[in-house]
Amino acid sequence: LRLVESGGGLVQPGGSLTLSCTASGGSMGNYALHWFRQAPGKDRETVACIQYNDATTTYADAVEGRFTTSRDNAKNTAYLQMDNLKPEDTGTYYCVTDFGCTTRLSPFASWGQGTQVDVSA
Repeated sequence: LRLVESGGGLVQPGGSLTLSCTASGGSMGNYALHWFRQAPGKDRETVACIQYNDATTTYADAVEGRFTTSRDNAKNTAYLQMDNLKPEDTGTYYCVTDFGCTTRLSPFASWGQGTQVDVSA
């Protein structure tokens, strides 16, 4: 499964962005979809996850209430709506498919190339 993220960019604090993750070469609907991010000099951290079957979502505490993930399996696309962005949200955002929304990814997880989000005045 090949994943391509889009929608990143530069935004002022308090602004919004919507990231998209589009899959090709297979059906995204068979997998859970994770969002991760990594800031320069920091460890990768989980942001959100949406299950493949009932669309149950989970969020990191740092983004709870500000970010919303959704998916449209018919379009083979997932989304990350990010509102009230903060400078600490800056980083490269990745979408990842895997068998479930577990804390540890399986060896079969597929990664996108990432999209850069910069939150700055």
